[in-house]
Amino acid sequence: MKQIAISPDLSLSNISYGVWRWSEEQTARAQQELVECCLEVGIDTFDHADLYNDYRNEALFGALLKNDPRLRSSIKIVTKCGIQLLSRSRPETRVKHYDYSPAHLRYSVDRSLKCLHTDYIDVLLLHRPSPLLNPDELAATLTDLVSSGKVRHVGVSNFTPAQFSLLQSRLHIPLRTNQIELNLLHPQPLTDGQVDFLYERSIPPMIWSPLAGGRIFRADAPLQGLRRMAEERGLGLDVLALAWLLAHPASFIPVLGTNQPERIRAAATAARVHLDLQDWFILYRDALGCDVP
Repeated sequence: MKQIAISPDLSLSNISYGVWRWSEEQTARAQQELVECCLEVGIDTFDHADLYNDYRNEALFGALLKNDPRLRSSIKIVTKCGIQLLSRSRPETRVKHYDYSPAHLRYSVDRSLKCLHTDYIDVLLLHRPSPLLNPDELAATLTDLVSSGKVRHVGVSNFTPAQFSLLQSRLHIPLRTNQIELNLLHPQPLTDGQVDFLYERSIPPMIWSPLAGGRIFRADAPLQGLRRMAEERGLGLDVLALAWLLAHPASFIPVLGTNQPERIRAAATAARVHLDLQDWFILYRDALGCDVP
């Protein structure tokens, strides 16, 4: 699978695997098989967040690394922090909020390192922008985390171009990505400036919910062109929807969220699906719900 360079010393697989749907109901063997399946098809980038599965999924993944420490050198770990959920594990939290204070960022990174059984995080993302975000304070903390070696690179998630620029204006190290929502049922980033902003700066976007959380499979989804094209080509709707994203020249990195090995294998074939110009616009018409102007 193609690798996308997000810095001179780090590349991520063109498709990333997200562990947000993992849970304790899966066996450790099943989780190991999912990781092995990803690596088998060339997906070496694993997307985490401290809060997934009520703050438990980093530890589930970390158990695999503890059992096989050699695995760490074969993968790239992306994780996110900052959102504070109402949770039994966080009794001091009285309302869902965002915390980017120096103390909390350092706590979050140290906790992720411990849970994941690793010495470093490849890319740390700020999960969502906060209206109280202090860019000077945050920049200093992120710089310290990178200088310490605990974090190799930093980025953001769900930031607007203005919020991205504000933080970057205080940072002496580059923000390497912005993880944004984009799919055939949510194409707005293609025209609202989010993609253009990153593309102008040669920053590859990570794409969350590339299959609209599974909504592209629903019969009432307005994606008739996708269904016809998938049937004509003998492809799954998911493969074709991913191929549509991967055809964009801005080097999108979609994040998968499936727990089915066969879906992972199918998704990996999306990069080999050729969409000519009109094919792409047929699917874009689906996304817009009308012809382009």
